Amino acid sequence: MSVEFSEQTHRNMIDRIPQTTGRELSDWLRAVDDGPSLVRFEEKVSWLLGAHELSYGQAKAIIHEYDLRRAARKFG
Repeated sequence: MSVEFSEQTHRNMIDRIPQTTGRELSDWLRAVDDGPSLVRFEEKVSWLLGAHELSYGQAKAIIHEYDLRRAARKFG
């Protein structure tokens, strides 16, 4: 059974990223931009987990936000 998170849950996690990681969200998004050219969502999450010692939830929220913003730039 997969767990689906609501948009509100995602927003709450994103809002807590600076307090829980010690870095601003913009720093994390830049790190993903500057990181390895990975294609799959789970590859990016795994990279953040290993390279930056984040929790799975933090890494997943950052990559999800990164993908949302990238899509908005493409279509916006």
